[in-house]
Amino acid sequence: MIELEGVPELIDPVMVAAFEGWNDAGDAASTAVAHLEREWKGEVFAALDAEDYYDFQVNRPTVWLDAGVRKITWPTTRLSVVRVGGDKPRDLVLVRGIEPSMRWRSFCNELLGFAHELGVELVVILGALLGDTPHTRPVPISGTTSDADLAQRMDLEETKYEGPTGIVGVLQEACTHAGVPAVSLWAAVPHYVSQPPNPKATLALLNRLEDLIDVRIPLGELPEDARAWQVGVDQLAAEDTEVAEYVQTLEEARDTAELPEASGEAIAREFERYLRRRDGGGPPDPGERTRPPWPPKPSEEAAGDRTSEEAAGDRPSEEASDDGDSSED
Repeated sequence: MIELEGVPELIDPVMVAAFEGWNDAGDAASTAVAHLEREWKGEVFAALDAEDYYDFQVNRPTVWLDAGVRKITWPTTRLSVVRVGGDKPRDLVLVRGIEPSMRWRSFCNELLGFAHELGVELVVILGALLGDTPHTRPVPISGTTSDADLAQRMDLEETKYEGPTGIVGVLQEACTHAGVPAVSLWAAVPHYVSQPPNPKATLALLNRLEDLIDVRIPLGELPEDARAWQVGVDQLAAEDTEVAEYVQTLEEARDTAELPEASGEAIAREFERYLRRRDGGGPPDPGERTRPPWPPKPSEEAAGDRTSEEAAGDRPSEEASDDGDSSED
């Protein structure tokens, strides 16, 4: 039994999770959850025992100095809670860690134990994969679920994939078997510029998450970072004729494949997001978002090595929605 002493009763809680490693090309997904923690000042209230799930020769601990005293930070998965204020306040349970090295079923069961104790109503797992997508176009975001009713209700794809998967796919299936509604959101990262960070992909994930759970997420400097990232990649591509030609080929393929109705849906979604932010009256009042009042209780793998074929188990392979950002031409 998991006991969470001091944690208040949560309001319509949603669990949002991301894991570094195979599921996190360009660190886009883990950076998205880290952004939510930073913007809403999340306090860590629980951490999984690193001894149970991690091979320290694969994910090594780090040593650091605190006022001259040497301390060790162990690779693990941590949970925090933030309260989103406004007219309809709700709580987000944020899960950020590293894909475990072992005991995946126990790992998922432990996270589901927290979800059950906290009354979580929906689990959203973020991921990022490498794909044949040009950096000059909106970042493709695909949403998938194993629940046919949930897919219809939330305009998602019902996954039909069979093959290798990562912790994102395993956790989603564990949620399904436990009767907890679960969704995976995937960002496609250009495989020719896979090194982290990728703020454009992070921004696209947050925009799609905002639409999915109907909250207004403060973006901070992310839009400007995304624009700067694209300008930098533009400059690098312009210096190499072969890369520039390849990008142009991807652009033509992408533009040809896009359906008019899909583009219309993306425009409508962006307009709805604009109205939501406009009605909010500009930047959020810092007082609107506060963390729950309890004291807090007491990364490693190289990302970007996951291909779109390997990740297909956790997202639809047919088509993806375009949730880009203000960095688009």
